[in-house]
Amino acid sequence: IGRAAALSLSREGAKVAVVSRTAAEIDSLVAEMGGAARGHQGMALDLLPDGAPASLVKRLGKAGFDAMDIIVHNLGGTLDITDPFCPIEDWRRVWRLNLEVAVELNGLLLPAMRERKWGRVVMVSSISSMENHGPVPYCATKAALTAYARSMGRFLAPSGVVMTAVLPGAVLTEKGYWDTASRENPEHVLKFVADRMPIHRFGKPEEIGEAIAFLCSEHASFFVGSVVPIDGGQGRSFFGM
Repeated sequence: IGRAAALSLSREGAKVAVVSRTAAEIDSLVAEMGGAARGHQGMALDLLPDGAPASLVKRLGKAGFDAMDIIVHNLGGTLDITDPFCPIEDWRRVWRLNLEVAVELNGLLLPAMRERKWGRVVMVSSISSMENHGPVPYCATKAALTAYARSMGRFLAPSGVVMTAVLPGAVLTEKGYWDTASRENPEHVLKFVADRMPIHRFGKPEEIGEAIAFLCSEHASFFVGSVVPIDGGQGRSFFGM
């Protein structure tokens, strides 16, 4: 999803800085966007360790991204922690991955946006934040992320900064859960698609990426704190916020 969002934004003319742990994937993505010649940058960095978000902001500044207009927070996952009675240390790891890093980065980057009176911040959450669908630690922290976007969006609105959250459903991503399950347990996948996906297929990363690009645009000026499910009808919650 992060890759798709970066490509969508680059096609709209944005200069994009991408961050991931894997240098090879970053290099491939930056090249696909048009490379450094078009102002794009890539940085290999694990954002989970203490101090990593502040280090990222410094590196971005040195690379010419010291006045950013758009932030897309795509960091998240279960860390394969599925036990609701897992040690508190595991809860903290899931919490940091899905919420804390984003909050820390926003604390460093949003003041400048507020001073410039314009900005777009998109939090990539999950439909698991709105219903009981997935491991308890993951659902709980994604619910916190969605609530953060809704409440912080209201706070930021007078400054011209618009924060939103997108809630993807089941998206087929390379090496992701459904990609692996399609090979290892195809019967489970077929049943899931039949029972939970009214559109009769998984989502595509590009479908989420294009929606994110829209929310980063001038056209999304009234989407203050909006929570937008993008799930092919999978979710069973009546309201997206």
